[in-house]
Amino acid sequence: MKGKLFLFCLLLWFVAPILQAARVDTVLVKSPSMGKDVQVVYVLPDRALGKKAQACPVIYLLHGYSGNAKSWIALKPNLPQIADEKGIIFVCPDGKNSWYWDSPVNPSYRYETFISSELVSFTDTHYNTVASRRGRAITGLSMGGHGALWNAFRHIDVFGAAGSTSGGVDIRPFPMNWEMNKQLGEFAANKDSWDRHTVVNQLDKLKNGDLAIIVDCGENDFFLEVNKDLHKRLLARGIDHDFITRPGVHNGEYWNNSIDYQILFFTKFFKK
Repeated sequence: MKGKLFLFCLLLWFVAPILQAARVDTVLVKSPSMGKDVQVVYVLPDRALGKKAQACPVIYLLHGYSGNAKSWIALKPNLPQIADEKGIIFVCPDGKNSWYWDSPVNPSYRYETFISSELVSFTDTHYNTVASRRGRAITGLSMGGHGALWNAFRHIDVFGAAGSTSGGVDIRPFPMNWEMNKQLGEFAANKDSWDRHTVVNQLDKLKNGDLAIIVDCGENDFFLEVNKDLHKRLLARGIDHDFITRPGVHNGEYWNNSIDYQILFFTKFFKK
């Protein structure tokens, strides 16, 4: 009998870690401002679930151009394990090719309002979150890096930390690329609008300490120079931030690695 009990306890010891696993939900979140539902992938750690659920901090992960709500979970398949290990909820919305603006020319694209208001409200209402800026971070890759900083810089009351990996943080050197003219109009006829809708021109909204900021880019990325320029502008304004360049190009291998460092940065922020 003792031997059977020992084997049963041993089996529980091995099975317990398997039973405690993050849940991945795919949800349609209503956007009143756009009059449609937006697909969102939630990665929920075990500790945010069940009767003894604890409030967990949230990292909003924004995809790049041509991506969708499932891009991050495909790029980083171990995201559920990271969620469990860190006790963090990951939220991955479908931003279409919006660049996460409220488009001045396309009223059906109000993704700044969706990300920084409607989605945050839905998340805090339906999940066990730390429902304040001290428990919210936002980051993204490429177009999503632009979108994360755009939203965070303009909504420091909502987000406490922000990041960008390989982000298109100044759109103006690329006027013919990635359907941006569908959201802002043609560059030549709408230069003022392009100036107003680029991340590097949002720094006047910040003072040092408003946000915990991390920015990284690969040394062979076509967005490297605009990221270096953002770094210089932040330094000139005396705004503390982490800025990292490392070997790499604009691809999934780079982002799979770089997001680990951003998650570590945000984890430290959440623990402060």
